[in-house]
Amino acid sequence: MEERDMTTVDHIIELRKRLMIIVVFFVIAVVISFFLAGPLIEFLQVSEEARDLTLNAFKITDPFKILISVMMVLAIVMTSPIILYQVWAFISPGLYKKERTATLSYIPFIFLLFIAGVSFSYYVVFPFVIHFMADLASDLNIEQTIGINEYFSFLFQLTIPFGFVFQMPVVLLFLTRLGIITPMLLTKYRKYIYLVLVVVADILTPPDIMSHVLVTIPLILLFEFSIIVAKIGYRKYLKAEALQQIEEVKRQNESLPPV
Repeated sequence: MEERDMTTVDHIIELRKRLMIIVVFFVIAVVISFFLAGPLIEFLQVSEEARDLTLNAFKITDPFKILISVMMVLAIVMTSPIILYQVWAFISPGLYKKERTATLSYIPFIFLLFIAGVSFSYYVVFPFVIHFMADLASDLNIEQTIGINEYFSFLFQLTIPFGFVFQMPVVLLFLTRLGIITPMLLTKYRKYIYLVLVVVADILTPPDIMSHVLVTIPLILLFEFSIIVAKIGYRKYLKAEALQQIEEVKRQNESLPPV
């Protein structure tokens, strides 16, 4: 393993450097988000899901809270590739060369999978939940008065977690490439993982069977895709281990005195 000889102070200095870079880019992203947040809020209010709703501000500060919340979400999303790269740059000296290359290549996929998860939730799950709640209120003869702060809070609570859930293929691939788990282990405990996914879907969705199924099935398909990806990563891990053993044998033979 190629490691730099760094003291604790060196690590702290390196960490401070990485954090400063993240802060600088985050501040820039916040400034950019200030100009993007307004149009995005307007777009979300005239979308098909919110078009028939009357969103009210129950507090004077609600519009400001919404603006700040959207700005922070946009800034974090825009800065996430920088954050991931700085985390990789901080831990990369402790990785093998091939591990450094492999983990660096994960960064674009992590970002794209996050966007895919949020998009899936916004365009598939969120509309279903909104229509389900509206129909339930109508059946119970309840007139909904929706606060804009609550609407956007619910939107973020339902969509953002899906961005993290969709990281499953990358996480399992990473753990497989490090030899921590194997595809055989995932296959062996498949039914227990299915149970965990069912519980996760239950947490992310309202208590009705259709929305639960609507989320559970994609999660299971995502897990099955993760197993395929993990098999590819595991073959690369075995190949890397074999090459490392060959290199170790060569170094031992070179260190032996001539006969």
